[in-house]
Amino acid sequence: MLKDTDRIFRNLYGDESFNLSNALNRGDWKDTKEIIAKGKEWIIDQVKKSELRGRGGAGFPTGMKWSFAPKEPTTDRPHYLVINADESEPGTCKDRDILRYEPQKLIEGSLIAAYAVGAKACYVYIRGEYVNEGKVLQQAIDEAYEKNLIGKNAAGSGWDFDMYIHFGAGAYICGEETALLESLEGNKGQPRLKPPFPALVGLYGCPTIVNNVETIAVVPTILRRGPEWFASFGRPKNRGTKIFCISGNVVNPCNVEEEMSIPLKELIETHAGGVIGGWDNLQAVIPGGSSMPLLPKKVCDNILMDFDALVEAKSGMGTAGIVVIDKSQDIVSCISRISRFYKHESCGQCTPCREGSGWLWRMMERINRGEAEIHEIDMLLEVTKQIEGHTICAFGEASAWPVQGLLRHFREQMEEKCSNLANRKIA
Repeated sequence: MLKDTDRIFRNLYGDESFNLSNALNRGDWKDTKEIIAKGKEWIIDQVKKSELRGRGGAGFPTGMKWSFAPKEPTTDRPHYLVINADESEPGTCKDRDILRYEPQKLIEGSLIAAYAVGAKACYVYIRGEYVNEGKVLQQAIDEAYEKNLIGKNAAGSGWDFDMYIHFGAGAYICGEETALLESLEGNKGQPRLKPPFPALVGLYGCPTIVNNVETIAVVPTILRRGPEWFASFGRPKNRGTKIFCISGNVVNPCNVEEEMSIPLKELIETHAGGVIGGWDNLQAVIPGGSSMPLLPKKVCDNILMDFDALVEAKSGMGTAGIVVIDKSQDIVSCISRISRFYKHESCGQCTPCREGSGWLWRMMERINRGEAEIHEIDMLLEVTKQIEGHTICAFGEASAWPVQGLLRHFREQMEEKCSNLANRKIA
């Protein structure tokens, strides 16, 4: 278990005000000028040594991503930093609490990251429904400007840095970084073909680094306490602390900062009060937000919560949005609802996703209502395979994987519903 002294987010539950004076008391903005004075290469090297991986879902090494930006901006192609605060993954609510309770960590981290990648402007793309969180962040940005922590000669570093907020319009797809950039430019939020990658051709055709809120917010603490400290938590390639969102059929749904590679069972029982009705009442867990394949109880008994362990179990860490499903739930109905969400949120650009996500939902509904025949279960798997790997962005996988997880672990329940139809026909 993580000690309180090792927690990066000291105000995750809003026990204190988000204002600047309280943030300073918690250690934010300490030695920021000195950190920046050590230079871009030093900052990027320290982040690489910490083994910090992106906290938004993909898990790409942060220091490596920063190093992709060209070394020096040019007058006609300035660099940009974009913060992805479009937290639309069902089961995920970590960035929301950072925005409303710890905004100065994000602002300080943005300054340091922007300096490291040569950006003088940062855009925070906030989910449209996060109205109050956006207001809090704007107040925090205003306070930082007043104290000269950002703006001209930010924090006395000699680097000019400006920060702006942009609200999305409620589209899940804008959580994908290139769709986010399209939306930020005023276009329809649809993913771009890659390459070129945003680090070379991003916002307004200029080099752009896109990072998640949590990823950027932990950077100042890593640089202050040292990459070795951060890398002391978790397994190799799965280092550091992480905010886990635990919801569903647990006694106390919560957000909690814990060390990577903590056992899932320990995480749920220690911080969320356990599964309602006890651990034996557990049916399945979605470990990383709704797009990740669910895991049955027998896997959840011993699984570690990190990128590699979950991939080995044919699921994924994603956003660490843990959704606990007990035996009182109809598991087929749960995944059918998730399929409906992805059918609704497809941007429609790629035919396999546009048509396939609708097919998945309709077939899941037929099975759920007991109107399907048993051979349709194999047809459902075939549809997921036609979507997976055939789209511009990972939304195709996001719609296919929950259904694949159900087919992998709970096929019997699906067959039972289909058998009901056969029995009715015989009767």
